[in-house]
Amino acid sequence: MHFEVTILGSNGAIPAHNRYPTSQFVNYNGQGFLLDCGEGTQLQMSKYNIKRGKLDHIFITHIHGDHFFGLMGILTSFNLNYREHPLHIYGYPGIEEIVRTYFKHAQTILRYELVFHSVIADEPRLVFENKDLTVESIILHHRIPTTGFLFREKIGPRKILGLKLEQYQIPIHEIVRIKMGGDFTMPDGTVILNSELTGDPSPPRSYAFCTDTSYTESIIEQIRGVNVLYHEATFLDEHKARAAETGHSTTREAATIALKAEVGKLIVGHFSARYEDLSPLLYECKEIFPDTELAIEGHLFSI
Repeated sequence: MHFEVTILGSNGAIPAHNRYPTSQFVNYNGQGFLLDCGEGTQLQMSKYNIKRGKLDHIFITHIHGDHFFGLMGILTSFNLNYREHPLHIYGYPGIEEIVRTYFKHAQTILRYELVFHSVIADEPRLVFENKDLTVESIILHHRIPTTGFLFREKIGPRKILGLKLEQYQIPIHEIVRIKMGGDFTMPDGTVILNSELTGDPSPPRSYAFCTDTSYTESIIEQIRGVNVLYHEATFLDEHKARAAETGHSTTREAATIALKAEVGKLIVGHFSARYEDLSPLLYECKEIFPDTELAIEGHLFSI
């Protein structure tokens, strides 16, 4: 199954150097999830061939403008394009008031239902679940209530071994039951144990999205061992005083979190507009955590 993240926006507070504010699109086997919706998000979706019709869930980390100013635009476009099925929005409770107030004063009645899910920034909570995935909130430390989001794939069914299908002439209608752990009974009554017929499922994959936070080790246990961690790295280490003042992280701080949490890969983004050349940021991260990449817009990361 595909589990992919496309970077739509990677800059901090303002668009600069052909970089847009924060937004990412998560594709899990055709299911679409938008993480933040900064200015220009729908333009970026068009540019990178992401179909709006696949998007049913939008997660907003906090209500600073660079993380949701693109929301009204995409909601309006859905309406103009005759969307009919519900759209789910997850985030700080104030986001519903902002959205509904806008449409009230715009005298716009949407053709589709908006379903709001309040995410309280007090402790990690399960905020979404379906048959394939769970999404938990991650409590971050910023100037206003802010949550990251942790996507975890559920453990899949066991892998049936093709040679065993042929050896024991297992009928097609038995395959699903065997994948779910069942044994197979031969016509003569002989029981073939599931352990002989199947292999272990693939290890479940995970992605943690941690933007707009000062350095905090409180998130380490929750994100420990994730396949890929996105962590903001707004500033170089030489600007760590400014990072602390604004509730952000430096390159070295992001890399230290990745190292201590023993993650597979680190992606850094939310770059300050003061940096046109991002190579120094990548260099500082790699000194501590070598498997680091920049959140370059349009880049697709496979989990």
